[in-house]
Amino acid sequence: MSNPVRGDGERDGGVGSSDPGRTAGRAEDAAPGEVLLKVTGLRKHFPIRKGLLQRRAGAVRAVDGVDFEVRSGETLGVVGESGCGKSTMGRLITRLLEPTAGTIEFEGEDITRLGVRGMRPLRRDVQMIFQDPYSSLNPRHTTGTIIGAPFRLQGVEPEGGIKKEVQRLLSVVGLSPEHYNRYPNEFSGGQRQRIGIARALALRPKLVVADEPVSALDVSIQAQVVNLMDDLQRELGLTYVIIAHDLSVVRHVSDRIAVMYLGRIVELADRELLYRAPMHPYTKALMSAVPIPDPRRRKDRSERVRLEGDVPSPIAPPSGCRFHTRCWKATTVCTTAEPPLEELRPGQQVACHHPENAVDRAPRDSGVAGTAQVVPTRR
Repeated sequence: MSNPVRGDGERDGGVGSSDPGRTAGRAEDAAPGEVLLKVTGLRKHFPIRKGLLQRRAGAVRAVDGVDFEVRSGETLGVVGESGCGKSTMGRLITRLLEPTAGTIEFEGEDITRLGVRGMRPLRRDVQMIFQDPYSSLNPRHTTGTIIGAPFRLQGVEPEGGIKKEVQRLLSVVGLSPEHYNRYPNEFSGGQRQRIGIARALALRPKLVVADEPVSALDVSIQAQVVNLMDDLQRELGLTYVIIAHDLSVVRHVSDRIAVMYLGRIVELADRELLYRAPMHPYTKALMSAVPIPDPRRRKDRSERVRLEGDVPSPIAPPSGCRFHTRCWKATTVCTTAEPPLEELRPGQQVACHHPENAVDRAPRDSGVAGTAQVVPTRR
């Protein structure tokens, strides 16, 4: 997807923005708020069972030790290859999955082990937008029933009644209040995703986790949904964790970006720092793969990094740095010692023994591991 740009109108059943005069993009001078979400040592291992007795034969380490913070009012983007654990991490944050280990703190309260009853009040403050708008909406329920469900489940009676509030939410996300009695099969993909957004915003949450919110949509609709989410954040003061694989979308909407590889965060940095000077070799490889449509700008990028080989299995990840089997900078220390996620530059944390653009840091090891499988090539 190309960088989203707001259009003059909405082709998907409503108005794309409540303020047509507002330009697309994020506020560069937005002051960061207090820590809203803090994740420490988060892990999720899915057991593998075999045989008639279903004995445990191993585990898939989908998320394997993740640490980060999200401040109120900001957007944290999470990127990585398919299978790196980013969607699982999103479901752990919202407590749709039970973590294997680690802690999740929301507004200073540890919510890691809260049961269904304990989580019920927090459901008003933490919501999720799911990836597939076709499977996340019940086809037997009308739009009014779907968006009104959070009010009924939480026992909340909006001023003027649930129907009036649902119709207002439909207008907020660019749909018509007349769509109240329609079923999901009567809408396009972009309109269904707007219904999902309206449902997530019904109780005015503080944190919204969006799992690939535009990946299932047509390219012509993606920019409209991204700009809608951007507008709603400005108007409602929302905090986002946006999970995506499209680096153009992430750059457009994020304040900070976390790069995941095989269940771990390998780099966490401010958006401009990450795109201007990535420090982890894996991040550099991702950035070099982003297509540049402008031939003049394409000439400025002199190097293309081509990763060879497959991502190792999350059932038995490599020892040491998990990226060393595909890294062209790998040395002996990379195969034995796992690098910690540490701040090597203000606003930029990296988990790497030999980070890129680190002029003030001496190499930790000079022995070549002989496992490099990445070929830097000139374009």
